[in-house]
Amino acid sequence: MTSRISILPKRRLLATAVALIVSGAAWDASAQTAAATQGDSRANTPAPAETCALGSFVCPPRPVSYVLCRPNAMLDFYEPGITKDSTLRDTAVTDIHSGLDGDIGGIKVESPEPNLYHMTGGVRLERADQVMRADDVTYNSDSTAYDARGNVRYQEAGMLVSADRMTGTTTPNQGDADHVRYQLLQSRGNGVADHAKVMDPQHGRFTLATYSTCDVGNHQWEFRAKTMNLNKETGVGTARSATMRYKNVPFMYLPYFTFPLDDRRKSGFLYPTFGSSSHSGTFLNLPYYLNLAPNYDATITPGYYSDRGAMLGGEFRYLLPRSNGTFDFQYMPHDKGPDDDISNTSDRDGSTQRWLLQIANSTTIAKGWNFSANINRASDNQYFRDFSNDLYSSATGLLSSSAYVTTGGKYWSAAIGADDYQNVDAGLPNYVEPYRRWPRATFNLDAPLNSWLDAGIDTEAVAFRKSDPAPISPGFPGQVDGNRLDIAPFLSADFSGASWFVRPRVEYRYTAYRLDSDYQHFNYAEQSPSRSLPIGSVDAGLIFDKQTSLFGNTYTQTLEPRLYYLYVPYRNQTNLPTFDTNEMSFDFWQLFTTNRFSGADRQMDANNLTAALTTRLLDDSGVERLSASIGQIKYFSDQKVQMPGVLPTDFSRSDYIAQLGIQFNDKWRLNSSYQWNPNKKPSPYLNEDGQAFQQGRDTDLATIQLQRRIKGDGILNFSYRYRRNVMEQFDTSVVFPVSDRWRALARWVYARRDILPTTVTGVGTFNTFTFSHRTLEAAAGVEYDSCCVAIRILGRHYVHDYTRSTANAIMFEVEFKGIGSLNPQSGQYLRRAILGYQ
Repeated sequence: MTSRISILPKRRLLATAVALIVSGAAWDASAQTAAATQGDSRANTPAPAETCALGSFVCPPRPVSYVLCRPNAMLDFYEPGITKDSTLRDTAVTDIHSGLDGDIGGIKVESPEPNLYHMTGGVRLERADQVMRADDVTYNSDSTAYDARGNVRYQEAGMLVSADRMTGTTTPNQGDADHVRYQLLQSRGNGVADHAKVMDPQHGRFTLATYSTCDVGNHQWEFRAKTMNLNKETGVGTARSATMRYKNVPFMYLPYFTFPLDDRRKSGFLYPTFGSSSHSGTFLNLPYYLNLAPNYDATITPGYYSDRGAMLGGEFRYLLPRSNGTFDFQYMPHDKGPDDDISNTSDRDGSTQRWLLQIANSTTIAKGWNFSANINRASDNQYFRDFSNDLYSSATGLLSSSAYVTTGGKYWSAAIGADDYQNVDAGLPNYVEPYRRWPRATFNLDAPLNSWLDAGIDTEAVAFRKSDPAPISPGFPGQVDGNRLDIAPFLSADFSGASWFVRPRVEYRYTAYRLDSDYQHFNYAEQSPSRSLPIGSVDAGLIFDKQTSLFGNTYTQTLEPRLYYLYVPYRNQTNLPTFDTNEMSFDFWQLFTTNRFSGADRQMDANNLTAALTTRLLDDSGVERLSASIGQIKYFSDQKVQMPGVLPTDFSRSDYIAQLGIQFNDKWRLNSSYQWNPNKKPSPYLNEDGQAFQQGRDTDLATIQLQRRIKGDGILNFSYRYRRNVMEQFDTSVVFPVSDRWRALARWVYARRDILPTTVTGVGTFNTFTFSHRTLEAAAGVEYDSCCVAIRILGRHYVHDYTRSTANAIMFEVEFKGIGSLNPQSGQYLRRAILGYQ
């Protein structure tokens, strides 16, 4: 139980950093144990983050780095040669030395009274990792009272402290210090205090104290508090009359707040979120964290939108021995803003209550049995347009929900559950939602019969339900509810050697339906149609390799010819509905698949032979530096099985598909693909006269993507995307390091051609369209990084829904290193918008 609780993520409270001030009382001989390997601050300065690999879809955030800080930003009396092992204190002898800072004079010791000792002349007391130096020290052996005056300096494994004067007793452990300077050696925390008092080893108080992670003597930002009370026993500190300052200018005031002193979670305020939205006005959210128990907690977030009203949000997290999850909600009881229904697609129906519910759960029911749920639901399809406070979720168009019970063994798996969907694209009608799958069950088996032969079965049973079906139109029969059973037993063999392989496979696929009683209303002839057919394929290839050299480097070059034969007899499937099936985009993977349709409602007919050739260059470490492939399918018969409204093909060859990937070093990478169509065929799109386009003997698809590293952590991306009669886009983005402290950011996505649907008659079927030359997205900004402060300013113009309506946003983010970020939303967006950004 304990180990599971320990992985529950902790919340970063508003003044977490202030707690570091008192991670140990500097003059307390029982201070926290430091790591035996603790070095000076230069050794603890984090190294620059490793650059994200080229080609990564989303790079992780950069860890907090202090590389721009002064490497020797220490209090001037720090001695790096002192041991860092505080466990030696119990057995070590306290040594008294004469001379400070090179002074070779001796200590003068006086005893004006019995058991009272007065030492002057530069006193140095050392025990293990503890060193105290002062000009004048008085000690009473009876009362254990001490009084250190004049340039008092104290060092231990975790902290440096200097003061004008320290007084107190060692038994009991109490003390006072005036005009304190401190520095934490296990972090960058440092500051000053007018007065510090230790009531006992577990309780202390600072008066007029500051804290910062900036260089000593050069604080760009700092906390200031009138008083801070510290309780190590509970791990809680309290501060009164606190301000946070930047460049000595106060910008946040808190009359009272609590903060944690250690890793234990603590109730308190989190950082506020603020910004502006064109649909909801200026907003402010102020979250409050509740540490309810070691294995569950909650966050309550009251907020206000100037154009819409007050909102309450909350999150509950739990971690049990067999279950963990989160529960999130947002609720606005009365939305005073308008329903901006530009495209007449809103489903608010005049309601002023707005809400969002998100539930995630994972539960172990029993050994081998698990339950998982991911529920996402909004009050209406305009919610994300109106209340998305970050640039990423504002582009959300579909919410999916699911709940499943799963089990399995070494060679098999099974699941039963349900899938639901909600349209949250403000520009689309709700009938674009996919069918709900209530319920859905699967069973899959793939077991070896011997060393070269496997047997298995793929099974799926689904009930499809549609709450808002699309309207019936010519060529589109409508969306009927029904059930579907899909069963596909198979045998597959694998014969292979070091330089060859032959993999035959036979499969029998049976798919049966039971449609609702009103099936005839949707123009279906049968209530229980079915389809059954065999599927046979043989995949064979050779692998040749040789040593070669290029640009002075040696490589292993491969030549890999491959043939793939597929046979599937034709079955008329026009009487079958299309619940979750669409034709997939044609790509290199499609050359070797048994079905070009997603879902089980359509099974392609085939008498095809694919021929492909691949060559690779592998360096001496086995890393692929170049890969080039080309392939095409030869059709021995027409492809008769199509989606509704699409005519059978009458051509004998598929597109030529070519792919190229090059990365000869870690500074640049090139990926491209190209499809050339040798056939004339009608386009699925209609022009303004209602006539089908003829397309062919030309480029169907072309993409190119180039990444180039610039000055270490900078990057330049360029991509070009073209699909015939669909789009032609240019996408350019850059992170340019202007200097060690400044980086320029930019992205521009320009559509030379872009489909703008004007009439939707069925799912994915457009009556008319136009081409538009326009900017789909433009963003520009700058980042500033210093020792302890990072600043980011970003402006963005972007398309935010299906109708291509645009919005503008400006975001400002300040990060005070060591205590978190005021507004972390732009970083999340940039990692997705600019490949390679960290």
